Amino acid sequence: MAERVRVKAMMPPGHVRTPAYLRGKTGEIERKLGPYGNPEELAYGRSGDRRNLMRVRFTMSEIWGEAAERPDDTLDAEIFAHWLEAAPDAP
Repeated sequence: MAERVRVKAMMPPGHVRTPAYLRGKTGEIERKLGPYGNPEELAYGRSGDRRNLMRVRFTMSEIWGEAAERPDDTLDAEIFAHWLEAAPDAP
């Protein structure tokens, strides 16, 4: 069973690589891609500490709710682990 995660609903200032429309949404880790330099730091000439990058799969119904034309279609996004938290158990 895939690990369910929620994208943190943060809105920090500056260079952010996590799409706003995915913040607060729940998906499943499709795969772990490994550690990469954090672009949120690299954009400002800092060292860009290496952080784990994950490919997370979301359903269209999770992202767009009732407005989803094809609710079961999916979207994969690559999101750094510091943006993810464990998702609560489904009801």
